[in-house]
Amino acid sequence: MKPDAEPLNLTVHAVSGPDLADPALASARRTRLGRLKMLAVLAVCAAPVVASYFTYYVLQPSGRTNYGALILPTRSLPDLPLATLEGQVVPAASLKGQWLVVVVAPGSCDAACEKRLYLQRQLREMLGRDRDRLDKVWLVTDDTNPRPALREATGGAVPVQVLRVPRAALAAWLKPDVGLALEDHVYIVDPLGEWMMRMPADPEPARVKRDLERLMRGSAGWDKAGR
Repeated sequence: MKPDAEPLNLTVHAVSGPDLADPALASARRTRLGRLKMLAVLAVCAAPVVASYFTYYVLQPSGRTNYGALILPTRSLPDLPLATLEGQVVPAASLKGQWLVVVVAPGSCDAACEKRLYLQRQLREMLGRDRDRLDKVWLVTDDTNPRPALREATGGAVPVQVLRVPRAALAAWLKPDVGLALEDHVYIVDPLGEWMMRMPADPEPARVKRDLERLMRGSAGWDKAGR
């Protein structure tokens, strides 16, 4: 006869996870979780912007064409050495927060330059209730000061922001069409500081206006007037 089997005794020992036993690993784990949470928040905030650009660039209705050339990929505003005509330094990041219509020209500003500055002013007013979402910028590429009469003409209730910048630095960001000069175009920059559209030389105001109206509609969910 076999002896009675002895009962089997099991002992359960608590096992600490490596992150609990090692403070360094626990700290690293908390850091990773914090980063993931931050990325999740950024993704939620960026979703409307991404969706609007996806719709504008990719899901364009058939038969619709842009008048201005879309810049793909967009080009982020660099840390340009900007200054007022009086020499006061202006941080490039201060331009963010509004749609920008940018004119590039030397301070002497010939007839073609004056025409583009006039177009700037007209475009803003033609946007109606969306006009407060757009700012006018004139980037002066030399040491010449605009003549007083021209400064007066670009003034008004919402004057054009005139900033001086070395042409070489600006040319590293904005690019003209093939065979044309940097000064030949009007450039559109979005509120995130992304250069995203270039208008043809000697543009047709009505067609530029249509492009801007589409941009205003497409960005209405995430962009509001004012910085």
